[in-house]
Amino acid sequence: MFADRTDAGRRLSARLEHLRGQDVVVLGLPRGGVVVAFEAAQALGAPLDVILVRKLGVPIQPELGFGAIGEDGVRVLNPDIIRAARLSPEDMARVEENEHAVLRRRAEQVRAGRPKVSLTGRTAVIVDDGIATGSTARAACQVARAQGASRIVLAAPVCPPEAAELLRADADEVICLETPADLGGIGLWYHDFRQVGDDEVADLLRRAGDRPYREEEVRVPAGAADLPGTLVLPDGADAIVVFAHGSGSGRRSPRNRYVAGVLNQAGLGTLLFDLLTGAEGADRRNVFDIELLAERLRQATAWLRERAPAARIGYFGASTGAAAALWAAAGRESGVAAVVSRGGRPDLAGPHLAAVTAPTLLIVGQHDEAVLELNRSAQQRLGGESQLEIVPGATHLFEEPGALERVAELASDWFARHLLRSHAGSR
Repeated sequence: MFADRTDAGRRLSARLEHLRGQDVVVLGLPRGGVVVAFEAAQALGAPLDVILVRKLGVPIQPELGFGAIGEDGVRVLNPDIIRAARLSPEDMARVEENEHAVLRRRAEQVRAGRPKVSLTGRTAVIVDDGIATGSTARAACQVARAQGASRIVLAAPVCPPEAAELLRADADEVICLETPADLGGIGLWYHDFRQVGDDEVADLLRRAGDRPYREEEVRVPAGAADLPGTLVLPDGADAIVVFAHGSGSGRRSPRNRYVAGVLNQAGLGTLLFDLLTGAEGADRRNVFDIELLAERLRQATAWLRERAPAARIGYFGASTGAAAALWAAAGRESGVAAVVSRGGRPDLAGPHLAAVTAPTLLIVGQHDEAVLELNRSAQQRLGGESQLEIVPGATHLFEEPGALERVAELASDWFARHLLRSHAGSR
């Protein structure tokens, strides 16, 4: 048995450790599921939100759902039940109107004015305090998928095996600590299964969301292009790291977003933006045009300096993005104060390496042998302070347990030392 929902959340968190370092949003099913989800979000260092769903019940048999609705107008229907129940559009509209009103009230109560966390391109971890039939959890999975989640993980402390099997049709991964054949009621698996109110849910969301920094979706002007980005500025931040992703990636890169989150916790601002427009990215020649990507970085940096003229600027580049970062940082006039390369291709910066005077950290996986040799050679050509760090057991994408955490730790230390004025005396 679980002592209470907090105990269940901490024990469930241990089974979610493999998600650490990924671009995860933890979603609690109100109300009791949010208490469990709060512990999981804390353990993973991930944002916490609620996922609000309302089942659309057949009018003469409300327990039978013909679909579900979620926030942002998301609507998921079951055509088989609609046909079997012979529901007319008018019947469905009446049910949906009533449930939308309930959904709006619940959202206002538990969110208390806080914005909803975007799921687009991210892993949604949906958490409840227990699952009986699985109907609500299935609807939540479907709604999260419709809201743009790229991967769905459904997690609960207790769930009967038949429900867990049913949920695999909608979730990419199902995690249950206990799977009793005879559930007998979720409350029987807890010593303390008290009721949870909307005020407590709102308080947990507030506590999870009370971060000392603000996040803003921005548009970065770059010549004729208008590039979407995410700018995060901790309170009083005097340094900002601009990210340059590798080929085939974008501002929503889960690895870069994870590293950015660690930098934010260290008091560093971050700008993640798409280096190319959608049309430009469709042409593979642009993806490997290092000169073009470097120019976009320079233009983004100029825009950033107008918004935060006192901030020191650093670059974090991955793969081919590292070459663009080094190219853009070449020359003292660039004003770039530090560079970090993750699994980068600094060799693609060619003759510009000698003009890079900013302190540069090269991070390479131990088993990324070809890239490691390229970095060793490129380090000899850099014009300023440099350091090569090899992450044991890691390959090119740093997918091994603990590898990306080590990257984030190294990058955070490097940027804090070279960018933050509070560390100036220690250099």
